[in-house]
Amino acid sequence: MKIPSGMLPLLAGILFSASIVPVPAVGQDKLSLKTVVIDPGHGGHDSGCISPDKKTYEKNLTLSISKLFAEKIRSAYPDVKVIMTRNDDRYVTLSGRADIANNAGADLFVSIHINAQAKGNSASGYSIHCLGQSSRQGNDLFGKNLDLVQRENSVILLEDDYQTKYQGFDPSDPQSYIFFSLMQNAHLEHSLIFAEDIAEAMKGGPITRNRGVSQDPFWVLWRTAMPAVLVEVGFISNAADLQAMRSPQGREKIADNLLKAFKSFKSRYDGSASVSRQPAPETKENKETKVADEPEKTEETKPAPVQDAPGGQYAIQILATSKKMKSSDAFFRGYEPTEIRAGKLYKYLILPDADLSATRKKWKDVQKKFPGCFIVLREGETLTRIQ
Repeated sequence: MKIPSGMLPLLAGILFSASIVPVPAVGQDKLSLKTVVIDPGHGGHDSGCISPDKKTYEKNLTLSISKLFAEKIRSAYPDVKVIMTRNDDRYVTLSGRADIANNAGADLFVSIHINAQAKGNSASGYSIHCLGQSSRQGNDLFGKNLDLVQRENSVILLEDDYQTKYQGFDPSDPQSYIFFSLMQNAHLEHSLIFAEDIAEAMKGGPITRNRGVSQDPFWVLWRTAMPAVLVEVGFISNAADLQAMRSPQGREKIADNLLKAFKSFKSRYDGSASVSRQPAPETKENKETKVADEPEKTEETKPAPVQDAPGGQYAIQILATSKKMKSSDAFFRGYEPTEIRAGKLYKYLILPDADLSATRKKWKDVQKKFPGCFIVLREGETLTRIQ
């Protein structure tokens, strides 16, 4: 598909912002999670999903849960700055939500939503979403979650002059989502790990069904230049889920579980430019998203060596994803990728070379096709980020 010309400037700007990876320079303070933005979905004239009895609006539930979550973080971590995209019943555009996070230099973005079943009321449970192609084998951008993605992105249509603001993006047209695959989220690895933390923590109820972690083209995630997840905490169309979310005790427990996930993620994020996660034991609930049994190897930020790699090779990492890719996939643009399995992720490298200077020259060209890519030193199955 040819990308509409009006979307190219917007795409270029977002590709640039998303290629900024928070890796501390040698001698500087270690990476730490200092600012988090919590985004209560919908608001104002955008009510979001509505309960079958028409008495409960998604916008009110997301605001209540988000406020509880924010206060719990502030109480547990006084030094962490917590920013809300809205603190009351007001409308905030999707771009505006992302702008708040980007302008604050946030280290983490969490968007809270409530799901709904288009027909019937049997669907239940929570799900967590990161930017990208579907992480489920056999699904693509237009698979299982397209209806959900289109519904959440459709709030764009409520904005005045949305065709100009979003430069040709049509949330109802599946072809508009193709250009999402042109952008690789530099923070995908952290986003996926935090998503898995939430999936594990939310098992404590009150909504216990884990619908898993998936990668989907949500606009608000696409615009954020930091690790970002969108959480659908339950189904407003399901009687049991709705009862739990209507209950003050239920919302309190959901916020407690989100805090538990935040604590787990922050403890590994702080002091490291890369987060490693021990995969949770396989259960009936998380079996669908499990792709590996071994713990993920940790990448460390080190000074770039002045000599060529003595016991390994330099390469350019262009992708980290929970979806196993075929080397013939069009995503690789004709490059022959090397696959490294690291915990729940598959990492893909191209253009291996023992000469660092040669790799740096190649990297400049590769960046044009894969914004956010970076150079690594590969020693066996261990990757060390260089640049």
